[in-house]
Amino acid sequence: MARSPFHPKALVEDRRSVGAGTRVWAFAHVMRGARVGRDCNLCDGCFIETGSVVGDRVTVKNGVSIWEKVHVGDDVFIGPNAVFTNDLRPVSRRRDDLRPTFVGQGACIGANATILCGLTVGRYAFVGAGSVVTRPVPDHALVYGNPARRRGWLCRCRKSLVFRAGSARCACGLRYRLAAGRVREAAR
Repeated sequence: MARSPFHPKALVEDRRSVGAGTRVWAFAHVMRGARVGRDCNLCDGCFIETGSVVGDRVTVKNGVSIWEKVHVGDDVFIGPNAVFTNDLRPVSRRRDDLRPTFVGQGACIGANATILCGLTVGRYAFVGAGSVVTRPVPDHALVYGNPARRRGWLCRCRKSLVFRAGSARCACGLRYRLAAGRVREAAR
């Protein structure tokens, strides 16, 4: 008999909305109307609300809630007790000011970081543990602090990038261009 990818103490309201190969640990709750991709890992105590989207190969560590209008891209890591918000002016029983939040492909959100609503954390960006993100995070940026500020640039492989004359080459072989405060992968 095949073992279920859902722990017996997990609550998955609609199993069809969870992709193949995704594991849901004890005390995690995936509401009806949430979408969770393939090969994800939803750890103990996670809450995935109706109207949220979690991409493929995402790890959501213990104690993380992903609220309505939060969109998490593929290959994202969300550390334990990271916090997302979705309401700009929270008031009990009013839900007319919800703002979408986007986490780009390959991003990493450190433990206990807080991401305010209405923002984008860019592709392959890295938010340090305990940071408070109050403005958009560019692709490949390393940010940390309260409020989080850009402290450097990172390759997909998470090594630091050093730009000279607008270009950088990582030890892993990937090349990047920096222009107008944006990092993009360059052709090989």
